Amino acid sequence: MTSLTIVSFSTLARDPRVQRQIDRFAKQYEVTTVGFGPSPHPAVRHIELPEGTRAWPSSKKYLLTRRFGRAYWDMSAVRAARTALEAHVGRADIVLANDVNTLPLALWLAPRQGVHADLHEYAPREKEHVRTWRWFIAPYQRWICRTCLPRVDSVTTVSPGLAAEYEREFGVVPEVVTNAAAYEDRSPRPTGERIRLLHTGVARANRRLESMVDAMRDAPVGMTLDFMLVPSEPGYIEALQERARDLPAVRFRDPVAYTDLVDAVAEYDLSIVVFPPTTFNLEHSLPNKLFEAVQARVGVLVGPSRDMADLVREHGIGEVLPGPDAESLRAVLRSLDAAQIDRFKHAADASAQVLSAEVQIEAWARALDAISAR
Repeated sequence: MTSLTIVSFSTLARDPRVQRQIDRFAKQYEVTTVGFGPSPHPAVRHIELPEGTRAWPSSKKYLLTRRFGRAYWDMSAVRAARTALEAHVGRADIVLANDVNTLPLALWLAPRQGVHADLHEYAPREKEHVRTWRWFIAPYQRWICRTCLPRVDSVTTVSPGLAAEYEREFGVVPEVVTNAAAYEDRSPRPTGERIRLLHTGVARANRRLESMVDAMRDAPVGMTLDFMLVPSEPGYIEALQERARDLPAVRFRDPVAYTDLVDAVAEYDLSIVVFPPTTFNLEHSLPNKLFEAVQARVGVLVGPSRDMADLVREHGIGEVLPGPDAESLRAVLRSLDAAQIDRFKHAADASAQVLSAEVQIEAWARALDAISAR
């Protein structure tokens, strides 16, 4: 059986995209996983990296002097992986490397057949809103892309905008594998007089979630907005709660486990997936929550971000706002009625199969099959 090593500097059991790779290939290949946390699947051999080791460069000496190779191999997570994988060099058939920070390690492993790179972000601009990151880490990320991407056999990434930028900057041609949710066999729930809105996700200030709170001022009677947020930046959720203190239609509920998320979303009528283009990756994102809404058979409201807007218009699953601001959202909320929302829900139902993870991840299978056939 062909051997496949899946590498990710994440907690594998809590990484939905990597978990889909493992679930898809555990029966087809002899799989070894490398990452943080316990084994993510009973049918794989797992190499667990030590908790507390770092997969981001911290040596100012190496970063300032542009000794990026030294900066990479000096990272504690990379050192730990290299030690654990020493006997693995040249013995795997294929390596599936997740994100650019695993690419030098994947190439060092020298698999017999080749390396596939799955890029979850546009790495050179991942945290461009942070000045120190732009100064110190962005050049390092560009170095990895410039030196490693031409040496891999195939590439996938999460949206058309990111794929186009990787091609323009580094000459690789990624195929798109969206962060789609698994297919759910369910039917749309008819919209009632009370229209329930939901926003889920990580609470980060650069997403400007306060615009959603402000949009609910003078919103139509009977319309409510729930936030289901995962904390990320200290004090931000509390600031949103304070901003909504005089708005009884805005509520905050605890996040649910990922396995229960689609069921939770299905309680609502519309999912709001609006991000301001504060970073390149946000501007071109196709976030998980968009596809979770489809599987929940819920309509979506998205901002004018090109990749999201194109998908929503193609499938008719929601409304594209003219801007990512409170006024634009408020105007759309005032224009909606139950019949229109039901059309979005039925369009989501019609698109649920093609937009499911089961269909999307076959691009990974085609890439690995092509590597095996060489």
